Amino acid sequence: MVEIAIRRLEGFDTEVPLPAYASDGAAGADLRANFADGTGLTLAPGARALVPTGLAMAIPEGHEVQIRPRSGLALKHGVTLVNAPGTIDSDYRGPVGVILVNLGQEAFHVAHGERIAQMVVAPVTRGVFFETATLDETARGAGGFGSTGRG
Repeated sequence: MVEIAIRRLEGFDTEVPLPAYASDGAAGADLRANFADGTGLTLAPGARALVPTGLAMAIPEGHEVQIRPRSGLALKHGVTLVNAPGTIDSDYRGPVGVILVNLGQEAFHVAHGERIAQMVVAPVTRGVFFETATLDETARGAGGFGSTGRG
């Protein structure tokens, strides 16, 4: 387990639950919308918006929090994330927001307190980048999109 300190931001509803896992086997903790005025917002088809959570967090060094779509919103309403998965870095301490997009055919109302995304805590491995004149050979080589078969 990784401990993540969460601070509620001033002006937001303190009754909105903190991120929590919906089941014992859940990989992602549900993250909720928290509108300072408590009214929510409506996303027209094709529209996107930054939905506030009213939270900031301290993620331990060597970890990130990935923000991922909720499958039920995606299937039932076509609502997903623009930048899935979004990343919250360990050195960020600002407000956490979720960029939702409505890919569905109908307007979708994001209600105050609604579960809008999932947070997955993940370890981070940093690369060391260096320039070289050649790369090792593989069976795929420089084959591009779809080069390994169907689609």
